[in-house]
Amino acid sequence: MQLQIIKDRFCVCKIDDVNQVDIQSEFFFLAKTHNETSLVCLEHDAPKDCVAIDRYWRGLCIVGILDFSLVGILADISAVLAKAGVPIFAVSTYDTDYILVKEENFDRALAALKESGYDIK
Repeated sequence: MQLQIIKDRFCVCKIDDVNQVDIQSEFFFLAKTHNETSLVCLEHDAPKDCVAIDRYWRGLCIVGILDFSLVGILADISAVLAKAGVPIFAVSTYDTDYILVKEENFDRALAALKESGYDIK
């Protein structure tokens, strides 16, 4: 399976107002529950008035479109990274999954994934 490195850095934000999100941004993931509104975005697109922000995340994208019937893809990647002691933040879209890793763990994550047979682009 191929994983694509995303060159940009991300941040994970807790926000009060969805109007703070620049929907013209190249990347963003927005989630709202009864408890919170979370935003994952490129660092340079982070809103000015976040309730909380965690910076310095790097991203990998699973290459290709993943059918909903597929089982265990994200579980396998997260297991490889857990075994290497690398925490992740995963985000899924309709087509694929994204795995975010703190920048200080990124090289270790890449090495573990390559060792497990993943093709990193």
